[in-house]
Amino acid sequence: GEIEAALRSIEGVREAAVTVRTDSGEPELCAYTEGLRRNEVRTQLERLLPSYMIPAHMIEMEQWPVTPSGKLDRNALPAPGGAADAETYTAPRNVTEMKLAQLWEDVLKNGPVGIHDNFFDRGGHSLKATALVSRIAKEFDVQVPLKDVFAHPTVEGLASVIREGTDSPYEAMKPTEQREAYPVSSAQKRIYVLQQLEDGGTGYNMPAMLELEGKLDPERLDRAFKELIKRHESLRTSFEQDESGEPVQRIHDEVPFTLQTAVLGEQTEQEAAAAFIEPFDLSQAPLFRAQIVKVSEERHLLLVDMHHIISDGVSVNILIREFGELYNNRT
Repeated sequence: GEIEAALRSIEGVREAAVTVRTDSGEPELCAYTEGLRRNEVRTQLERLLPSYMIPAHMIEMEQWPVTPSGKLDRNALPAPGGAADAETYTAPRNVTEMKLAQLWEDVLKNGPVGIHDNFFDRGGHSLKATALVSRIAKEFDVQVPLKDVFAHPTVEGLASVIREGTDSPYEAMKPTEQREAYPVSSAQKRIYVLQQLEDGGTGYNMPAMLELEGKLDPERLDRAFKELIKRHESLRTSFEQDESGEPVQRIHDEVPFTLQTAVLGEQTEQEAAAAFIEPFDLSQAPLFRAQIVKVSEERHLLLVDMHHIISDGVSVNILIREFGELYNNRT
C-alpha cells in the first residue's frame, strides 16, 4: 500500500499497482505504472522510499487486466521479462562490455543483457549489486564503488567506470586460523549491544511459518536440521564479552538441537506461531530453533526462528534451499 501510494503521488502516473513475483526463485517486488516511463519512476521513487522498498521491476502498462466485476486482476499482470518489460537489445561492442554483460547475466539470472539495460529494471537490487561489485573486482582487478552501480546502472555506463578505474587486485577469501573466539563485525556488534539493551526482547528474531501438506517424516526433518547445523558455522555460533568487555563470537564443534513438536488443538495458527517466538540467549548456540505443529495427519506447520545476528536475507535463502535438498535426500 505504501509503495502504491508513493507511485501514485508521482506526477504523470495515472495508475499503479505492485505485486510480488517469485519466478526467479526469490520474492521480488514488481511495479506496474501507466503514464510515466519506468526510468523516471525509479528516479522519483528513490526520493520517496528506502532502497529496500523500491520494486526490482518496473513495467509500463498500456492496458490493465480486469476481472469480470471490473476490478484489477493482479494474477493476470504480465510477469517480468515479458514484452512489457523489455528494452531494445543492444549487443556489447567491445571486450569490456562483453565481460560485463556476462557478469550481469550470472548475477541476474534472467537472460541476455544489452548494454543499455538498467540493472535494477532487470531485477537487480542492493544485494545483487554487491555481488556484482565483487565479481567485477575479480574479473577486472578494479574496485568499483557500490554507489557507481546505482549512478551508472547500465553495462555501457559501468564499462566506462571500469576503464577509468584504478587497479585493485582481487584476492580470494581464505579460512582464518582456528581460535577460541573471533571478533564480530560492526553490524553484529551493533545488534549485540541493542539486544542487551532490549533485555531479552524479540526485536531481532527472524521467524517464519511454512505450511506442509502430505505425509511428514519427522525423523528425516530432524536429521535435515542437524545436518544443516553441522554444515554452517553460523548455526553453531554464540556471542559473549571478552575480558575487556568487547563482544566476541565463539564457534562450537557441536551444539544441541531438538526439533520441537506440538499439536494445534484449540489454538489458531497465528496463536501457535506467536507462542513459539521467544527471546534468544546470545551466549547459547544454536541461535536457531524449529517446531512442527500438527494440524492434521496430512497437514503440519513448520515454525522456524533464528536471530538476526547470525543471518540475513541472503543466508536465509541459502539455508532454505539446502534444507529442502537435505530433506529430499538430494545432497
